[in-house]
Amino acid sequence: MTADHPSPATEPASGGTPEQYEPILLDEPTTADLRAKVTEAWREFARALAERLRALPTGAHLELTLDPTASGTGDAVYSISVDAGDEGRLSARAVGNATLPQGYRLDRAAVADMIALGWSPPGVVEGSGEQFGLDCAVEETTRLAAVLSRTLRDVYGAPHPAFLVYLVHDAEGEPLPVEPLGTARSESGSDRDVETDLDEALAAAATAQAAENDVLALEERVRTVVSTMLKSKSDQLQVDSDGDINIRAGSAMVFVRVRDNPPLVDVFSPVLTEVEPTERLYMKLSELTNRMPIGRLYCADDTVWASIPVFGRNFQATHLMLAVQVMTGLADELDDRLHGEFGGKRFFGEGDKPARSQSEHRTGMYL
Repeated sequence: MTADHPSPATEPASGGTPEQYEPILLDEPTTADLRAKVTEAWREFARALAERLRALPTGAHLELTLDPTASGTGDAVYSISVDAGDEGRLSARAVGNATLPQGYRLDRAAVADMIALGWSPPGVVEGSGEQFGLDCAVEETTRLAAVLSRTLRDVYGAPHPAFLVYLVHDAEGEPLPVEPLGTARSESGSDRDVETDLDEALAAAATAQAAENDVLALEERVRTVVSTMLKSKSDQLQVDSDGDINIRAGSAMVFVRVRDNPPLVDVFSPVLTEVEPTERLYMKLSELTNRMPIGRLYCADDTVWASIPVFGRNFQATHLMLAVQVMTGLADELDDRLHGEFGGKRFFGEGDKPARSQSEHRTGMYL
């Protein structure tokens, strides 16, 4: 039976058993660093994008969009398009504030970042209209791909290329088959191979994907994805009385919970319990959270929680995989690390507790 942990809004979010995951220690370069993994995914995406742009036939159109159902941007659609023109010219356009709803528009700093990346303000480049514009020669595809990647990541806020969808069509609007763009998803359905376990899980999850996106269908899809990652059958998963899937990760426990309003899959872990909520602890959690591309660490009462929500509407198996993979490595590494510094109890800590500075005071601050 798991406690109903507070679930603050965070950025949402891939197989093998938990024991196979590399530990994720966010502030030591000698260990598997999540930030480095994400950075490499963006580099792979940019390299693939440069190759695809270089090969676009005249009249072809490529569009990249931050999936709003997965990123939590609601009605705001952050997209970039590239058109292949005559004489080896490429015309890139990026969404501007004119088409973004209130609350999702780019602030002055973001607009300045766009200009610094090489975009011209809306209307400046001929034919750009209400969008940012950037025209270049096909020989500059490496630079253009880097600009597009940084725009999607640093300005539009895509936490990982897996949160991007792409579409390529010819001058007549017919879909063009292209090689995969890293871990981004093709809107035409011709997604890429990432690794064997990922392919198996996607294939298994596809059987449930056809059902309507109600709570039962989402639960079945989640169970299918998790069981495939753990190389077990769906009915062999450890499920507690709350309906949460239990995954042991070393001395930590990770729970996967399906919520119905709004449709959400919450991947979370009580990293430490019975811990003294001091100002130093809050500062440490804030520092670590800032190093995480997705998810959040926070303290509620006397428990330190790690949480990575995955949107259930238009559910994507790859996002849940990424969240589970990150959480199993993160929780097992951080419960030991934080226990050594702040005391408290790990989920499978067998009676640990102490390690608290007597000089520290309790604080009512929240992250």
